[in-house]
Amino acid sequence: MRLTVATYNVHRCIGWDGQYSRERILAVLQELQADLIALQEVDEEDTLQWLAVHLSMTAIAGPNLHRHGAYGNGVLTTCKLGELRLVDLSFRGHEPRGAIDVDVMCGRERLQVIATHLGLRPSERRWQVRELLKRFGTRHCILMGDINEWFLWGRPLRWITKIFGHTPSLRSFPSPQPIFALDRIWIRPPGSVIDIRTHKTTLSRVASDHLPLRAVIQL
Repeated sequence: MRLTVATYNVHRCIGWDGQYSRERILAVLQELQADLIALQEVDEEDTLQWLAVHLSMTAIAGPNLHRHGAYGNGVLTTCKLGELRLVDLSFRGHEPRGAIDVDVMCGRERLQVIATHLGLRPSERRWQVRELLKRFGTRHCILMGDINEWFLWGRPLRWITKIFGHTPSLRSFPSPQPIFALDRIWIRPPGSVIDIRTHKTTLSRVASDHLPLRAVIQL
């Protein structure tokens, strides 16, 4: 089965021009034509539900979005939902972080998906990645999100690669002229990826400060 997945830090729907517009974020998501989307920095749970309605997808809100006034992770999908596990990755009083760990049925295939947004400090990311890698146990797995790892040789990336294999380092930030590969998609088993690339359009370069990352996989 062929499946299109994507990850996108929407920056609270505030574009590179400083303007708030969830309509622009919706338009970029429509361009992606994905079956499964991990979102980071969603401003409110209402925004996530609004996007889901307009895309005819099911929404899953991460733990941070359930807290009043917070922003956080979300998942949108056309797949059938299975077991959901919300993960608190908050670290020693820093900005709250979390992950969505969910099983989905895509056709006849069961897929474990973890969508996350990791912290800014190296020690924080190292702990968070160790916690996440403990959670994978099924044959078909996806880890995706804003990993916030600026250094290609960083230990978190090496640990993830050991489990998932190599994935391209695609520059996604800042959106007008990307320099850093902060957004990532890893898929197991290796060799499942048919195509993976940043989604560069006139709209995506301004709708957020990150570009979306989109992958087509064969399960």
